[in-house]
Amino acid sequence: MTNPNYFDRLIDEPALQRYLETTLGSADKFDIDYHREGKSNETLFLDWGDYDLVLRRPPAGATAESAHDVHREYRILDALQETDIPVPRTVASCDDHSVIGADFYLMERCQGTVLRDEPERFATPQYRRALSERFIETIAAIHTVDTATVGLDDLGHPDGYTERQVDRWTSQLEWAFERTETERSIPLLWDVADWLAANVPDEYDHTLVHGDYKPDNVMFGPETPPELTAVFDWELCTRGDPAMDLGWLLVYWPDEGDPEYGSSALPQFLTRDGYPTRRELVERYETATGREFEQQRFYRTFGVFKMASACEMMYRRYLEGNADDESYSRMENRVPDLAERASRILDGNEPL
Repeated sequence: MTNPNYFDRLIDEPALQRYLETTLGSADKFDIDYHREGKSNETLFLDWGDYDLVLRRPPAGATAESAHDVHREYRILDALQETDIPVPRTVASCDDHSVIGADFYLMERCQGTVLRDEPERFATPQYRRALSERFIETIAAIHTVDTATVGLDDLGHPDGYTERQVDRWTSQLEWAFERTETERSIPLLWDVADWLAANVPDEYDHTLVHGDYKPDNVMFGPETPPELTAVFDWELCTRGDPAMDLGWLLVYWPDEGDPEYGSSALPQFLTRDGYPTRRELVERYETATGREFEQQRFYRTFGVFKMASACEMMYRRYLEGNADDESYSRMENRVPDLAERASRILDGNEPL
């Protein structure tokens, strides 16, 4: 159900060209390339003269309330420019819907490798270990940012954050099910949602949290040994419970011997010799932060539940013709697989 006119709904090229001329000056080259790997906000690559840019905007069509806040993402990126956290250089943001019909922002495009597969230059146990260390040390660094110093101390409301996350992603699932349950139902997800709501931790630390930290939301530079050069997709960032980030990234970190979940593809190269296990990754994080990963069953179960909710939203967008990504159709089977995995972690059958 790919919509052939979807790209035209994302960009008004003449209006965007006028905006770029006003904001950045005239240019003798203007090219747009639609990046199809993103699954939330839309990403487009722009060549504007000497500028190599990324444009981020919400998807076309109806979306769940509160999702896809690109101005929030821009503000956070801009605040982190002078910190040790590797982020793209910000350029401009725009809330004038007469330009492309939605809010958007521009940042400089980074060059390197996003970890959807293992780069050949990292294919040794030594470099695999170094890559993993950079990955976990970076999220540890995000969790130690002084939010007052960078001007983000008013970001979000950390008290009650974890409970609200359970409520939010349950609501996102409800929004998706309004349409998708006419195709098939997944009662097991409601059981998981009920367990999460009843088992929210009473106390947790308050830090900056990324909200979507995972292997394919970071970039490594072209050199060896591995250097992590950029962290992307900050739209869910706020102040809250850092263990939520850790539970989420562990969803994407398979261990050898994990069950297979049909179409629920994970980066299996992370089980090769040299990559740490989930437990080793957690131990590295605990050493870097001085913070113990307590109640891991809750946080890991929630991570899978959050993924299931996000994927079900993609499935609704597919059914309604509001996505130009063939992978969205596979969510029909992937979300039930995720429900089974969440249940396995909850029951202690997929240990850390």
